[in-house]
Amino acid sequence: MPEQQRRIEIVPYDPGWPVAFEAEAARLWSALQRLALRIDHHGSTAIPGLSAKPIIDIQVSVAALQPAATYGDCLQALGYAHVPHTDDAFCPFFHRPTCWPHTHHVHVVERGGHEEQRTLAFRDYLRDHPEAVREYEDLKRALATRFTGNDPESREAYAQAKTDFVERVTALAIGSGYPKAFA
Repeated sequence: MPEQQRRIEIVPYDPGWPVAFEAEAARLWSALQRLALRIDHHGSTAIPGLSAKPIIDIQVSVAALQPAATYGDCLQALGYAHVPHTDDAFCPFFHRPTCWPHTHHVHVVERGGHEEQRTLAFRDYLRDHPEAVREYEDLKRALATRFTGNDPESREAYAQAKTDFVERVTALAIGSGYPKAFA
């Protein structure tokens, strides 16, 4: 199907997503070796029972984001493409394959940094709060009907439209002592 006809697709939770994460994490550990200080499954596919875009979101924590080529070259060798963005200062983003639809997203963060904490707090909170999961799923389904997903700008607009929910839940999570796995 040509890219301009592709839509944002929200599918029921797939119990194979954690397995897909583990397989990709093994590839990342092998390629990044000591550069990766931790590799976490995050995003909607990391929340049991949550419908999602079928894209495995992975957070790779490194000691330092600069120079980006240190880890970027390794990720590119695995088929990931870097997407330059204003977030590169705290969370460089990579995806594979290079064309939409993507199967995997990698977000690189500084180990022990604010972005690492925020991401894990949001994930852990949703894992423990089914009412927040349902609210998030309803929002994502509604937004998927508003944004075509047929170009990077539309996909970015879809992501931005979730920001208020994500920020609210993340603040609640951090205020409640999340993330559980942040140490």
